[in-house]
Amino acid sequence: MAQPKLRIVFFGTPDFAAYSLEKIVRSGFDVVGVVTAIDKPAGRGQKISESAVKQKAIELGLKVYQPVNLKSEEFHNQLQELNPDLGVVIAFRMLPERVWSFPPLGTINLHGSLLPQYRGAAPIHHAIINGEKTTGLTTFFLKHEIDTGDIIAKTTLSIGDNETVGELHDRMMVEGADLMVQTLELISSGEYKTTAQDFSEELKSAPKLNREFAELSLELNLNDFHNKVRGLSPFPGAWIKSQWGDMKIFQGEKLSEHAVSESKSITLESRQLLICLSDGCYKVLKMQLPGKPKMTSTEFINGLK
Repeated sequence: MAQPKLRIVFFGTPDFAAYSLEKIVRSGFDVVGVVTAIDKPAGRGQKISESAVKQKAIELGLKVYQPVNLKSEEFHNQLQELNPDLGVVIAFRMLPERVWSFPPLGTINLHGSLLPQYRGAAPIHHAIINGEKTTGLTTFFLKHEIDTGDIIAKTTLSIGDNETVGELHDRMMVEGADLMVQTLELISSGEYKTTAQDFSEELKSAPKLNREFAELSLELNLNDFHNKVRGLSPFPGAWIKSQWGDMKIFQGEKLSEHAVSESKSITLESRQLLICLSDGCYKVLKMQLPGKPKMTSTEFINGLK
């Protein structure tokens, strides 16, 4: 269990971070303050929405801070009043050095890969897109260069052949919370060792995703096509130009033995929506067209005139 003297300030925004926040508090650690994103309009109605971390913090009875400017004197004064021993960052924006270096013990981060591999904004997506069979989570101390700090602990996870980034994200959310609690227990006890990251090996990066990157190509082989679909499902969604418009694809299956009547084409065959590549066809199961809801390929075909 945690020592009561260890005062923690927590930084985070989405569900991934909220799950860890609750686990940390339920494990007996003293979270003296929670820093999260400002409330923003969201959805079609543009109603003001609170972050998952803010909602969880309020539920747990914690103090919430939503600074617009992390470099402001007002926020720095608030940090001084909190008097934290340690900072914890999970799925939050980049912190100024003045903030992450303020706690005497420093600030730790949870990253969704086995560092130093897949440093960057989208490690879970890129691991699947690249066809990795294993990935993991890492806790480390922040330093000036992003995702390069000394490692405290790691845990490894396998990736299923058809697992989507959404499914892996949810598994990593649970495993990550456990790893963070283990890390805090080590730091609280004072009996921990850190390991410097080894940058001598060939490193794969995980840059931020954009629409251009998410586009699918008929030039891809079947495996790479499948990996890109599941590595971007459900968010942001891989897409391809089709005769019906830009089509997002969320689920499908490889038909590697399927006879290709016309390679590098999008076709309807035997009431199936097929994307035929040079080495086989991909059967689309779930998709979406512009301005339409997500649907199964069967629903799409039934709706065609």
